[in-house]
Amino acid sequence: MPPRAASACVRALAPVLLAAGSTLLAPPALVAQQRADSVRVTVRQDSTARSLQSVRVTVTREAARASFELPFAISTAALTQRPALRRTGVSDLLLAVPGVQVQDRANPSQDQRIAMRGFGARSAFGVRGVRLLRDGVPLSLPDGQTPTDWLDLETIDRVDIVRGTAAALYGNAAGGVIDMKSRAPSARPFAAEARVWDGGGVRRRNVQASGSRSDSSGLWQRAAWLGSFTRTNGDGPRTWSRLDATSLFARGLATVAGTRLELQGTRYDAPRAENTGALTAVELARDPRLPDSLNITRRSRKAVLQSQVALLAERDVPGGTVRASLFTGARELDNPLPFAIVAVDRRVLGGGVHGAWRFARTAWPLRFGAGVDAQRQVDERSNFENCAAVLPTAPATASCPRPGTERGSTRLDQQERAVNVGGYGRMEVEAPHGIFASAALRYDRVQFRVRDRFVTATNANDSGDRTLGAVSPMVGLAWRATPRWSVYANASTAFETPTITELTNQVTGAAGLNTQLEPQRTQTLEVGTQALLWQRVRADVALFRATVLDELVPFDVPNQPGRRAFRNAGRTSRAGAETSLRAQVGALEVGSAYTWSTFRFDRYDVGGASFAGKPIPGVPEHYLQGFVTARARSLFSTAEWTGASRASANDAATVYGAGYAVWHWRVGLSAPRVAGVRVDPVLSIENLFDRRYASSLVVNATRNRFFEPGLPRRVSLVVQVRWE
Repeated sequence: MPPRAASACVRALAPVLLAAGSTLLAPPALVAQQRADSVRVTVRQDSTARSLQSVRVTVTREAARASFELPFAISTAALTQRPALRRTGVSDLLLAVPGVQVQDRANPSQDQRIAMRGFGARSAFGVRGVRLLRDGVPLSLPDGQTPTDWLDLETIDRVDIVRGTAAALYGNAAGGVIDMKSRAPSARPFAAEARVWDGGGVRRRNVQASGSRSDSSGLWQRAAWLGSFTRTNGDGPRTWSRLDATSLFARGLATVAGTRLELQGTRYDAPRAENTGALTAVELARDPRLPDSLNITRRSRKAVLQSQVALLAERDVPGGTVRASLFTGARELDNPLPFAIVAVDRRVLGGGVHGAWRFARTAWPLRFGAGVDAQRQVDERSNFENCAAVLPTAPATASCPRPGTERGSTRLDQQERAVNVGGYGRMEVEAPHGIFASAALRYDRVQFRVRDRFVTATNANDSGDRTLGAVSPMVGLAWRATPRWSVYANASTAFETPTITELTNQVTGAAGLNTQLEPQRTQTLEVGTQALLWQRVRADVALFRATVLDELVPFDVPNQPGRRAFRNAGRTSRAGAETSLRAQVGALEVGSAYTWSTFRFDRYDVGGASFAGKPIPGVPEHYLQGFVTARARSLFSTAEWTGASRASANDAATVYGAGYAVWHWRVGLSAPRVAGVRVDPVLSIENLFDRRYASSLVVNATRNRFFEPGLPRRVSLVVQVRWE
């Protein structure tokens, strides 16, 4: 980090630290630091800050802990402070989280891209470099890829985020971990709600029902359930961006003989999600609603059918808690792209066992956690020639033997497997004076296997195997100087493999595995602090520096539009500062997050060109987000903003996406309840000033199509009806 920037961060932080350490001490009942009542003190302190989402977290794979005691950069998304969220993408949930950038591609065929500390900013599809969980169950595949199109966002109640140091706990990720928590069922025997959202040609309808029942006399003590149905359809903001999707989510919970059980199920069916594609700079300036014309002639789109079932069990044991999970899922994908038609039939099976204990009888209390994760992915993949542009009257060819039929001859037929097994252990010492020293270690082994089934006299057998593994250690120190102020430091490494798709997408078009593509490895040093001031203001600051060896870099294959391949950069460096501020003052709730990122290639040669010293593309140096919500009795109004500096779009830094500032606004009414029914109407305007900008960049794109436009101005109406 440049000395000037570091100095500025220290100067900005100094008043906060001094204030937290002197004039803003907790009341005497909270200042007590005797180890015997430390748990009680933590509970009282956290409940004080609950309105600011300063709550106990479990994302570090142990019993609920106050974030002040942990040596991680931990954030909790401020969902309760931003009423009437659209929930049409993860960007709606992760606003104003420092170090996190969600690039909305305004393309129903492409998932929103999540970048954390720059990792994942160049993902060609899905989420890369960040582990995603729901209630502790992995959404990420064993190879590190995470499709998010099937995630039911209507039932997400809270999001916990660990930025950076997470590989020692979760493995195969460099950016961090996002754990989405499902909403709890109603405490009443039955409750229902419906929400309708309509705007910009897209309609979304959601119906939820839930209930609970208790019985302390029998084998089971409590049972609860929740069900959600969501239907989304419409033409989208751009030409060729229609989406038709239906989602079902259900969860049942019960406590049986002291064991907490949960069964979850998801079903997602999207028979049509059109791929509108990226634009050139000239097209973006002329009309951001334009599509990539090639995507229309080749009818680029996808159809997805996905399901997943998960069973979770948790039980308190002497001194701790043990948790186990088992899940299975399937995904069917039909994905016509300009260069080919890709068909995938996927099966996933996984599970894990984890335990966390606290031993208080030693001179200094000890905490210990350990666990094992296992996951298996099997993809039956076929690629076909895309003959959508071939007229029925055209002569038959070897590639398109049936003119007028979209699917042509077979180009690839193979089975792909990825198996990930990892185990970890974490030890923590609770030393006097509020010091928590910890160390963690994880080992991961990821095995890739391809079985080529398209073998002919002119097409050799490209079957192959690769096994990649690494040990990821981490050490950390947290000092809870007062109940409302802590500082921490950590040093860690991270291990991230190529995905099975990245390994099989070779420049030559050959099947099999790319034996030249290596996993990337990251070493990070981080310091940070967090403080709760006046019980109404929450401040967080994190400074980090990371070195990445063999960073995975995507690029478009020349003369094959839409086809991505991957290579390694020798070494890159990342330095950054992440700050956030949350406040609740009277009827106002305010939140903001600023991220400063200076990411560079240190060693990176392609052919005869050296890109050393160039910025890593896809990541703005300055990124600012925030919101302010005002409430007056039954009325509320919320303004949200996002601002970003320019970002390079290719490794040579010869093309840049311009900086931008975008505002959104919502106003709503929570009407009085009548006969148990309450109606909440909301008016929303996205991109209030109709800013024309690229919200996402396609790094190293061909045909100069680097720019994916952000949403134009969109006015929508949301009506929610609740009954209990």
